[in-house]
Amino acid sequence: MKYEYAAAPLDAVSAERLATQGLDLALVDTSDSEALATWLQAENRGFHGARLPQSKLEVQLPHIAHRRTTGVWDPDSADAASPVATVSTWVMDLTVPGERSIPAWAVTAVSVSPTHRRRGIGRALLEAELRTAASLNVPVAVLTVTEATIYGRYGFGPSVMSADWTIDTTRARWIGPEASGTLSFVEPETMLSDGYDLVQRVRLQSPGQVKFTGILWERLLGVNGDPESTKSLRVVRYDDDEGELQGFAAYRVVEIGEDFTSHRLDLAYLVSATDEAYAGLWHFLLEIDLVSTISAPLRTIDEPLLWQLSDQRAVRRTGVREHLWTRILDVPVALTARRYSAPGIFVLDVSDDLGFADGLFLLTVVADGSASVELLTGEAPDDAAAIALTVDDLGALYLGGVSPITLVRAGRVTELRPGSAASLEASFRSPVTPWLSIWF
Repeated sequence: MKYEYAAAPLDAVSAERLATQGLDLALVDTSDSEALATWLQAENRGFHGARLPQSKLEVQLPHIAHRRTTGVWDPDSADAASPVATVSTWVMDLTVPGERSIPAWAVTAVSVSPTHRRRGIGRALLEAELRTAASLNVPVAVLTVTEATIYGRYGFGPSVMSADWTIDTTRARWIGPEASGTLSFVEPETMLSDGYDLVQRVRLQSPGQVKFTGILWERLLGVNGDPESTKSLRVVRYDDDEGELQGFAAYRVVEIGEDFTSHRLDLAYLVSATDEAYAGLWHFLLEIDLVSTISAPLRTIDEPLLWQLSDQRAVRRTGVREHLWTRILDVPVALTARRYSAPGIFVLDVSDDLGFADGLFLLTVVADGSASVELLTGEAPDDAAAIALTVDDLGALYLGGVSPITLVRAGRVTELRPGSAASLEASFRSPVTPWLSIWF
């Protein structure tokens, strides 16, 4: 289904709310490079970034022109041409359990100028985007965040965790399987096509991954217009015995202090389609000469690597945090899009302060893992598990990475019938730990 998100009308509710403060909610004409550059400078300032030089603007502008680009302007500001708040959205596919995808409203670049804080501008922007997504029948919204305390109030729940891994290679001896494929250094540009095809093939293996392209892809390979970034990046590919690409790793090596025998390897990206490619790439990285430490940010919290090393204490997992937040807008569409690990009948009493997902739903999962959902108007079946939860907690459970038993113990989910959380756990859990390997 094609979504005409860029040209969708402005949300009248938020526009009127902001107008009472003398503020203008408007879409940026992304074909107007000057207007889009002004918006981009304001968005970058909102995240404390330096003013973007023309060279970087020229790289970024074509890649974001397809997005729905919204801002809030203050006509009384000394710089009335620059927005005092920004948000950018588009539709991309989100992987859900069962190696399936669902369209998701991707939200990014949410910023409000410090000069205009505490005036409800951020709320107006986010609620406008959610209403717009719902009007276009996009069933879920997703975002990655710099601040974790903001988005629960809008119905987003943390659904994918990540961790930053640090490995002391002087202690970590490889005890995993030996890979039989071939490793080769390649120039980053050579991976733009083949590497992209691999990433898209692999993304269905992990709930939480998204289908991304453009600058989100090119920056992983250091080919996004930053010469220094490109110059220092090394890319090694893994081909199987048939000569087919099955994985690659992109990394930089940084000297630590004055001792040339001690370097840190910063892993920018590692993707593998097979367990053998995963083992082959990690084995290679761990045994690079003159490297004493590997820094691997934004990895899954459940890496097989931990069990392929002689000393697990050589690994430190820091920065464990929620990475992807998911907001359910259409409960029946969202819940029927994914597959489940066990059959069951469930009554979900969902509360949503914004009204998109509010209701009493009957979820029926059959033996093949498929499901049907309907509004429950009568009595709940006698054999149904039943829970009450908020839409943000439903978002947290959606990809199968959070246990409903944990949420019951935390007092966030209420069992309406004893044992319901355990039944829900058996059905909702994902056999693959959810993971998102990028920021957006």
